[in-house]
Amino acid sequence: MVIVLYSSSSVVVVLVLLAAAAVVVVVVVVVVVVVVVVAVLVVLTVVVVVVVVVVVVVVVVVVVVVVVVVVVVEVSVEF
Repeated sequence: MVIVLYSSSSVVVVLVLLAAAAVVVVVVVVVVVVVVVVAVLVVLTVVVVVVVVVVVVVVVVVVVVVVVVVVVVEVSVEF
């Protein structure tokens, strides 16, 4: 009887340890997924900011070039 109780209690201990290990694995997986998602969002945000800055710089350069060309053409036409 004592051996049976000891065996069943050791099974319970093993099951509790397995459950604890499963919980730890799930928590680690969730933390890793959250970290990866946050990292991807940060990278995407940086990429979007860089793209917006590049587009704004290109637009400003194009506008400045067009204005300079128009002014030069106007001045040369007057002369």
